Amino acid sequence: MRFVIFTHSLVSDWNHGNAHFLRGIASELIRRDHDVDVYEPENGWSRQNLLLEQGNAPIEEFSLKYPLLRTTYYDESTLNLTSVLKDAEVVIVHEWNTPTLVSAIGALRAKHDYQLFFHDTHHRILTDRDNMSKVHLSEYDGVLAYGKVIRDAYREFGWARQAWTWHEAADTCVFHPMKQTEREGDLVWIGNWGDDERADSIREFLIKPVQALSLKARIYGVRYPQCALDQLAEAGIEYGGWLPNYLVPQVFSRYRVTVHVPRLPYVKALPGIPTIRPFEALACGIPLVSAPWVDSEKLFAPGKDFLFAESSEDMTKHLARILNDDTLAGSLSRHGLETIKNRHTCAHRVDELLSIVQTPGLMSREVQQQCA
Repeated sequence: MRFVIFTHSLVSDWNHGNAHFLRGIASELIRRDHDVDVYEPENGWSRQNLLLEQGNAPIEEFSLKYPLLRTTYYDESTLNLTSVLKDAEVVIVHEWNTPTLVSAIGALRAKHDYQLFFHDTHHRILTDRDNMSKVHLSEYDGVLAYGKVIRDAYREFGWARQAWTWHEAADTCVFHPMKQTEREGDLVWIGNWGDDERADSIREFLIKPVQALSLKARIYGVRYPQCALDQLAEAGIEYGGWLPNYLVPQVFSRYRVTVHVPRLPYVKALPGIPTIRPFEALACGIPLVSAPWVDSEKLFAPGKDFLFAESSEDMTKHLARILNDDTLAGSLSRHGLETIKNRHTCAHRVDELLSIVQTPGLMSREVQQQCA
């Protein structure tokens, strides 16, 4: 089948964690002999910030790391959607596209026989409902939502014909345990500052425990204001800046433990959605301790895959246990990795996507013929 995917960016993961999953899904589809065309805006904020901060080298390195993937840059004012979508069979539009583009692709659906899905991987439907209401999906076949709570919101609001839960997952062709090299420290955390969405949580579940245990720690991420950098320096935590997503496994291999610090909207309004970070850590086999979030969809086995910390004191205690108990660390590493392999890879999600594509009454004529 021919898939056309519109994303904010495939080549840049600067403040764009969804890039991991989107790359993994596109790669897996291609490995299964599907045709995949990816389009991203030439002036997208993620890619523009990456170029401004790092130059063109990361874009060139992306092509080497993901030789199967190609992206087409477009100017929305001159994009010829009729030509782009002419032979498409399945079209997926990620939620960071402009409402204008989302609507334009929907309007063309009546002229082309493709299936059309909106892919939502954010909390705005619940935290910014007014702006999300401007995204018109009446011509879309449905929504691929990365959590049940998001799926249910689309159904409740009547904003989509159908909606399915389609969680993110690990691209295990890239994210897997690496041969252990010389250790660089005890704890590493990879995540962006997140403004007011998790500043307090970073202090409680990361900075304080590191100080309490005198750990050698390092943080990677972007958008850290000077006040945040000052807090890290005061705690003795090294700051590594932006890290290419595909280098995360190598970094994890040089540290003994990591943590997950979810943003507040995922804690308060979006139970069951952990974001991509726990998938990445568990796929790489590094022991993980997570700040609170509700695993209402039972994606993992807390206590076996990772440890939950309900407070700064809990986090400090759990980190100390892992760092001083090789048996516990090894058990968490093995169990978490097995859970990813058995349930949460991009191959699993492509299976789910193809099952959705074959939903009776949903299939286009071309897809019906191929699946017959």
